[in-house]
Amino acid sequence: MTYNTTETKMLLAVDCIIFGFDGENLKILLIKRGFEPEKDKWSLMGGFIKEGESLDEAANKILLQLTGLEGVYLEQLYAFGNPSRDPDERIVSVAYFALIDIHKYETQLSDRYHAEWFLVNEMPALIFDHGQMVEIARQKIRYKAALHPLLFELLPKKFTIPQLQSLYEGVYNTKIDNRNFIRKLTSTGLLIKLEEKDKSNSKKGAFYFKLDKKKYKAKFQAFLNFIPNPENLIS
Repeated sequence: MTYNTTETKMLLAVDCIIFGFDGENLKILLIKRGFEPEKDKWSLMGGFIKEGESLDEAANKILLQLTGLEGVYLEQLYAFGNPSRDPDERIVSVAYFALIDIHKYETQLSDRYHAEWFLVNEMPALIFDHGQMVEIARQKIRYKAALHPLLFELLPKKFTIPQLQSLYEGVYNTKIDNRNFIRKLTSTGLLIKLEEKDKSNSKKGAFYFKLDKKKYKAKFQAFLNFIPNPENLIS
């Protein structure tokens, strides 16, 4: 292949968008940028791809270096290549996103680069086009969660209906009718009710449930439109 020396050269980077659920709230993990431009401002976890690295390898390496998180499932989202997205150089960034149970990974989180969880709806302004990346990731998650009961995988082994409802409300940024939500959940046959109750928020308490993993795996593709008309939920 012949290369034209007049062609514009550019750098390739990856940025990681990590959403987390702590049992009550949907959050996003951010770090403080350690260099100019935009030093000390809030940013997604990002870095450049080195020679010999695949995109997936680079994303996992950068996430480990900047936050200490390891073994997190990352899904490729979108490529961002606006010529003016970085004021210093022409940089194309491939964004990845993940949803995790915060409590599962909290012992891994390193504070070396000031990684910090923020409520998604209260996150600070982000550098460059990182805010756009976050919004596109949220749209993708809403789409996937509407088709399948995907968000169940973010919950601990035992959880309450209010916790599950809080998760869906956080993803769709709205309040969901409790009775309709419970009816939809019951119709899936995915939940196994436990005898134990969570009494941390009231004396009466809320029963714990667990996911029937056999039914979940066997019927996953059958739950199309798990949340009907999801666009009506978003506020």
